[in-house]
Amino acid sequence: NHLWGPSRGRGCLFLWWLGWQCWAVLTQQPSSLSASVGDTVRITCSGSSSNYYGWYQQKVPGSGPVTVIYSNTNRPSDIPSRFSGSGGTLTISGVQAEDEAVYFCGGADSSNDAAQRPGTMGK
Repeated sequence: NHLWGPSRGRGCLFLWWLGWQCWAVLTQQPSSLSASVGDTVRITCSGSSSNYYGWYQQKVPGSGPVTVIYSNTNRPSDIPSRFSGSGGTLTISGVQAEDEAVYFCGGADSSNDAAQRPGTMGK
């Protein structure tokens, strides 16, 4: 008992017991990349309904991701300064071997959204 509803920049699902449930539809580029130690890399994330972005790092498949950037520009205190965020862009300046990981973004309409708070995704 569900229904998909079109909405620009969002995915929506109607559940009879909850009503409409919607989420931002995000596009991340590039989908993969290679870098050498010392390089600067940038990954972008866009979604027409998202104003705030967070970035997450997963080094081991099946493990909990680590928040590296939240609310566009904020970095948790235990994340190295080579990680920075600006809008929907994650920049790693001077890549280190230990930065090899899967990175993914999340988006929200409000900076107060729980998805943007450090630690929400687990560590």
